[in-house]
Amino acid sequence: MREPNHYNAILAEGCAVPTLLCGHCHSILSRSRIFLNEGDNQQSIECRTIGLCSADDCGAVNCCDDAMRHIDGPERLFGLAC
Repeated sequence: MREPNHYNAILAEGCAVPTLLCGHCHSILSRSRIFLNEGDNQQSIECRTIGLCSADDCGAVNCCDDAMRHIDGPERLFGLAC
């Protein structure tokens, strides 16, 4: 099994609800697949918040730190349903 590629998530523009997109395929990163990079969820990437893309043929690991810096109260992203 090969290591997944690492990308930087993108904050979608013009959305009423903060929406992160995969830096590889630009699919929406589901809130249920965005998590803190710690404990059992630890990935080998220097990043505080990770988003895993669930799009077919992608599966990229996304660092969400830069995108989340542009969200007012980024911790509320974890409470939103996607």
